[in-house]
Parts: sequence; C-alpha cells; structure tokens
Amino acid sequence: MWSEQGFLRVSIAATVIVAALGVVFGILSGSFSIAFDGVYSLADAAMTGLALWVSSLIVKSAQTDALSGRIRNRFTMGFWHLEPIVLVLNGCLLMTVAVYALINAIINILNGGHELHFGVAIAYCAVTFFVCMVMAAMGIKLNRRLRSNFISLDIIAWIMSGGITLALLIAFVIGLAVLQTPADWIANYVDPVVLALVSLVMIPLPISTVWKALTEILLIAPVDLRNHVDVVASDIVRRFGFLSYRAYVARVGRATQIELYFIVPAGLPPKTVEEWDALRDEIGEAIGDESANRWLTIAFTADVEWAE
Repeated sequence: MWSEQGFLRVSIAATVIVAALGVVFGILSGSFSIAFDGVYSLADAAMTGLALWVSSLIVKSAQTDALSGRIRNRFTMGFWHLEPIVLVLNGCLLMTVAVYALINAIINILNGGHELHFGVAIAYCAVTFFVCMVMAAMGIKLNRRLRSNFISLDIIAWIMSGGITLALLIAFVIGLAVLQTPADWIANYVDPVVLALVSLVMIPLPISTVWKALTEILLIAPVDLRNHVDVVASDIVRRFGFLSYRAYVARVGRATQIELYFIVPAGLPPKTVEEWDALRDEIGEAIGDESANRWLTIAFTADVEWAE
C-alpha cells in the first residue's frame, strides 16, 4: 500500500467500486450527473490501470533480469518515455468526458430538465464523498515521500470526484428542500444545471498536467536542470583547461537525461582510461541525483562535430 504501485492498486479497486455505485444509483435515482460520475470514475480506473502497468515496467527495467531478454532488447532506452504519454492520454480523456457531459447537460436544460429521486441521490453522494476524501488524503500523505506523477494525477482525480460529489450533494439537498413549495419547478433543473457547472470546473483541471507531460514528450529542456548542468560543466572546463562543452538535457517522466560533451584541446597530454573515468565520476557527483532514473553520458573529444 505504501508504494506507488500499491497505492495505484488500491485506487483502482476503490474507483471501480465508486463507478459501479454511480452507474447503479444513477439509474435508480434518474440522475444523469450521478451516472456521469460513475462513467468518469470508470475512465479514471482504466487510466490508473494503465499507469500501474507503466510504473511496473519502469521499476522492473531498473532491476537486473526483472524483464525478459526480448523486452529488454526491444526497449534498450528504458520505459520512461511511456510515463508522459500516459499522462497526456489520461488528462485528454478526462477533459473529453467532461466536455461530453457539459453538452448533454445543456441539451437537458433546454428540454426542461427531468424529475429526480432525491433520497437515493443524496445517499449515494454522502458515501462517495467520504471515499473520495479518504483516498485523496492517503495519496497526499504518501506522495510527500514518493513524489510520483502518477499518484499526483490520481490525487487530482479523487479531489475532482470529491468536488463533483459535494456539489451534487448540496444541489440535491436544495432540490429536496424546494419540493412541495412554490419553487418546486426548480427541482427538475437541479440535476442538469449542477452537471453543467461541475463539467465547466472539471474541463480545465488536467490542463497543467497535460502541458507538463507534453513538454517532456517534446524533450523541452527544463530551465533549472539546464542551468545546473551549465554551472557544473563550466567549472570543469575552467579547472581542466578544456575549450568548451555541449550540454543536452531533458526530463522524461521520472527520468533525467543528460548528455555532456567536453571539447578538449588538440594535442592534450594523454590520460589513462582510469583517469577519464575518475573525472566522469567527479562530474556525475557534482550533477547529483544518481539513481536508476538518471541517464548520464559524458564524452571527451577534440573534434567539435562529435558534440554537435
């Protein structure tokens, strides 16, 4: 449970339960918004399952003999690139579902709304809101240590689901309160109006996650990482009398990819392989973050074309 994959497994199980409740209670209460909540949860469960699979591949790729030789030979650069792809797919799917719900809500409003069984709807919302808040709180606590993009997106999904459910709960209580009053005509519009409002709130929420993942897919160099590598490389050039350097950096999911080429003067006195390796170790320690998720290449050449 207290690992990335453990939490995602629990999240999938909880999401499937909530989704099933949403579909069943949506049918029983006649609420499109509750049914939408169930469908949204099913989509989220599918994406969380995909995230769990990718997370497992990434972890296993760092372990010796954890993957079959055929898979390892086909993916020699690892599986980090799959993480931002999944995040983009997840975010776009959630936004698409929300846009579809908004369109349906507007159509329902224009058609005069519909009747709703408020008692069943309120019971569903109360239970679901509690589950969402518990899962979000557990994810936040765990991710303070793990700092996982997958868990972060899952937390957002639980908070979004909890916000939806809370909005539905408040709206259904108001709808129940106006029954048998001169304003009882409002009750028919409660469900589609709340669905429209919730959809408008949900649509932009995954945008930041999608944008960040797109920058990783496009290999846009992070400013902070580039600046740090420049400082380390400039110091090495100054100390050892090299001519210049070329640095190429990117973050792809949880991986940090760095390629450093140092341009050395022609005719530089020869060094042993052990001496060059020692210098590489020094540079690697200065860059930091040495782990299975760091891909670091350091080369020395007198020919600038090799570094371009």
